[in-house]
Amino acid sequence: MRASAVRDTQAGRSLTLETSGGATPDGEAANPRFFDGFLTAPAAAATALLAVAGVAASRYYQPRPSAFLDPVVTAGGDRLRLESFSACCGVHARLDVLAPGLDGDDVGHGTTNVDIGPPLRLALARIGGLDPLHLRVGPDGLAATTFDGRFVEKKVPLPERWLRGFAEAQVIAAGLVPRAEIPAAEAAAVLRSLPRPTQRSGAHTTRWVVPSGRTLRPATRPSPGAVCLPGCERLLSLQQVLRHASTVRVYAPEPERSHDEWSWAQQDPTAPVAWEAVLPGMRLTLLLSPHASRGFSGEGGVLDDLATGPAARDTDRVAELLAWEPKIDVADLSAQSGLEPGRVRAALTVLGTSGQVGYDLAEEAYYHRHLPYAAGAAGTRNPRLRGAKALVAQGAVRIDGALAWVGKDEHAYLVRIEDGERMSCTCLWWARYRGGRGPCKHVLATRMVRNTKRESAR
Repeated sequence: MRASAVRDTQAGRSLTLETSGGATPDGEAANPRFFDGFLTAPAAAATALLAVAGVAASRYYQPRPSAFLDPVVTAGGDRLRLESFSACCGVHARLDVLAPGLDGDDVGHGTTNVDIGPPLRLALARIGGLDPLHLRVGPDGLAATTFDGRFVEKKVPLPERWLRGFAEAQVIAAGLVPRAEIPAAEAAAVLRSLPRPTQRSGAHTTRWVVPSGRTLRPATRPSPGAVCLPGCERLLSLQQVLRHASTVRVYAPEPERSHDEWSWAQQDPTAPVAWEAVLPGMRLTLLLSPHASRGFSGEGGVLDDLATGPAARDTDRVAELLAWEPKIDVADLSAQSGLEPGRVRAALTVLGTSGQVGYDLAEEAYYHRHLPYAAGAAGTRNPRLRGAKALVAQGAVRIDGALAWVGKDEHAYLVRIEDGERMSCTCLWWARYRGGRGPCKHVLATRMVRNTKRESAR
């Protein structure tokens, strides 16, 4: 593996960014070549790449200087995907360069992580409207003929927190639906109205907007139908990109059906949101965690599936059927594996804990990426899951009908089982989050014991 550098060639000066190796349909390769060609909208692509790099270099909550981290690049046969998380792990950025945005050799298959450090960011910022941008992802790197200067980049290891972030982000994204589609100019006006981040603000501001035709109407408080913008300062990374965009789509959870203002006020209205900028031949998506004070890695959305025995067993069967396709079709996987669609989705969640699966909001489909981690690796590092397994191993779960006592003596908590599946707990975690950050360890332990009893009864 060579360092990234600007080199002189017969064709002129070019910038090459070396990869770190990756996986391909034919197995592991030391230096696979995924793509060699031009981007058809170079100025827009450079700006979008800078946005992805900027997210990786930012810490939105409790801002402070942070080391730059390298985006993950996936070649999916007909597109390139570049992904990053912010240093606080509360923002997931993904640039999808689709087939119309690429002009060159066929796109290969595989995943690697490359470094986009300050020198490369400066080079990207120099690309003008008439300058070509040539990418070569592989042993010869990424070349841009308009760049000058010489620099060397060091590869930064992929942080473990990103692994948990990938797992949670795909679960959260799969629960969002399209809520608005507005012209880029309207989106820019909304962003201009948001507060500017400061060293003290820490992205604490939460705003709401109400979709109204082809615009977003600001709201002073949460209400049914409103879309939450949690830590809204985090959306400002899109500002520079919008001058190249045609449309912006907003994704959020399904709107509340209840119009009872009192019942609405009793709920935590803070929710995740995704903004997707449609660029020439590309899409740039920013997914924000529900609370700026905590990243995706702590949301706990994968825990129910990780605690389910069948999901762990189904994972190997589903993994064998995953192909390097741009989209993963749940119905096709269900037919091929003989598993119900719900079990396929649960297995995909488990695969997501090793970074092998992501979710594309625009196409409402999962996609395949490969990272060098075993399935379930993030789950084994989750303290709630470890605590639940310890409780089960200690025999500290006693179930009597719709009630369960978890723990021993004065440390026992009561878990209530409603409608056969939904559970609540008397512990402090449940009182604080009401299931909003996934189940507590007592609910997880109860679910594990019930699943074991069901399987034994078969």
